[in-house]
Amino acid sequence: HFTIDEMLARVPEANDIAEIRAEQLTNVYGGDLGPADWLALAKRINAIFGSDPAAAGVVVTHGTATLEETAYFLNLTVKSQKPVVVTGAMRPPTGLSTDADINLYDAVRVAASPDALNRGVLVVLNNEIQAARDVTKTNTARVETFKSGELGFLGYADSDGQVVFLRSTDRMHTAASEFDVAKRDALPRVDIALAYAGADGAVVHALADTGAMGIVSSGLGSGSAPRAFLNALVEARKRGICIVAASQTGNGRVMARRALLDRGFVVADNLAPKKARILLMLALAKTGDVEAIQRTMLQY
Repeated sequence: HFTIDEMLARVPEANDIAEIRAEQLTNVYGGDLGPADWLALAKRINAIFGSDPAAAGVVVTHGTATLEETAYFLNLTVKSQKPVVVTGAMRPPTGLSTDADINLYDAVRVAASPDALNRGVLVVLNNEIQAARDVTKTNTARVETFKSGELGFLGYADSDGQVVFLRSTDRMHTAASEFDVAKRDALPRVDIALAYAGADGAVVHALADTGAMGIVSSGLGSGSAPRAFLNALVEARKRGICIVAASQTGNGRVMARRALLDRGFVVADNLAPKKARILLMLALAKTGDVEAIQRTMLQY
């Protein structure tokens, strides 16, 4: 793993954009990061903005495996309108035609841009600016892997030096967020159960027995699932576990249909299952009220 200082040394041009202060918070494979790391990162970013009014923005370098999850957590917990930009690379710095250098350079440009203020946490790779809420990794190897589905990305960080925004996300984020993790050392356990043809309730029962406070159903189509799977979710709900119905399709909304609401479920709207899990973790840290949790799903 390259350190942040080693990565910045490869892109001296970034120093022409801003006065850069590097900090190594951790240096591990992205797949090994989790809620404890998210909390530490959010607290550190909030501390930077709180102690240094001159800080224009923050760039976070991250492995691409879980980049979208860390970015969305920060989107909900950073308490500033200033830009936070998360970036990574599909080709390592040691690889031929690596995208690591240009992605880092572009991320610095976006974080230093006044136009990036109050747009939520941003993800920048492949000259594209994406919203943390919407973006997901869609390909195992291509440099254009990060996409925002049918909603599209926000703008460009192009080779002419311009940072151009063409749209913004309307969902609540960062400075407007109700979630405060300053005094939190852990978050409630929430797991994801995948629905598929023939799925019974075994995984749902196992997650309930493990101590999950919430379960996100990665449902079929508009959020439904095989009857045995749904029945297991109903049993989990009766045990006090919050159930959120999401869809594995990648686009579209899970709407508040009677088939879901009558079972006591919360609907995820168009949040992907991994994003719904993060929001549910933060919501459950505040309340167990289903109506309040449903409100957060529709606001964030």
